[in-house]
Amino acid sequence: MAFLWILSCLAFVGAAYGETCGNPAISPVITGYSRIVNGEEAQPHSWPWQVSLQDYTGFHFCGGSLINENWVVTAAHCNLRTSHNVILGEHDRSSNSESIQTMKIAKVFKHPSYNGYTINNDITLIKLASPAQLNMRVSPVCLAETGDNFPGGMRCVTSGWGLTRYNGKRNNYDIQQAALPLLENSQCKQYWGSKITDIMICAGASGASSCMGDSGGPLVCEKAGAWTLVGIVSWGSGQCSTSMPGVYARVTKLRAWADQIISSN
Repeated sequence: MAFLWILSCLAFVGAAYGETCGNPAISPVITGYSRIVNGEEAQPHSWPWQVSLQDYTGFHFCGGSLINENWVVTAAHCNLRTSHNVILGEHDRSSNSESIQTMKIAKVFKHPSYNGYTINNDITLIKLASPAQLNMRVSPVCLAETGDNFPGGMRCVTSGWGLTRYNGKRNNYDIQQAALPLLENSQCKQYWGSKITDIMICAGASGASSCMGDSGGPLVCEKAGAWTLVGIVSWGSGQCSTSMPGVYARVTKLRAWADQIISSN
């Protein structure tokens, strides 16, 4: 199996940028059920919580989501280290003119029950070494709460710089986005069988797909007018098939652990 591809906002998001989450200063433009594979470029900076995780050479290997000025969430299978960098405020990775923030990592908290074989509990929290500067291009996403329900058929959006075809030679330079319908887990099991657990949520199988390099990035749905992090890009088809659902870590099931880590660190 190829790896492909995370919490209502916390009270201490801070007053630096209006004390809100999930409300981009630059509104997203979503034209429909487009693909990240063969994709649709996102409106620049319309997903201001999207981060690029990079190694010391500048190689992008995973995505993530800013959840407040001090914390980022990504997938456990991305194998984050404190030597990696978190890039905020980026759209076009080939441009040297964007006002990005390159953040150092203070601590990495991988879920203690993450299982690399089943890909269960696929979540890591990253504590930044210094607070992000919140502005029009950098702001946090809201986090799904434990009791939230996001039903099958609900249209949500995933984004990232991953491959636009599974055998592509490089990740995409501009952020791509795809609108995807959620699946009930019973529906998802028709594709993936017993691999699907209640700590996972599925989306897609609708002519759109995440792909390698999108790992750890956001699956967001609108809740009460704010974009809310419902899933973390986790795994799926090794060929990034647009007829198979992608699998995401289910934030509602991981929220309590995240709250505990953040409140104690």
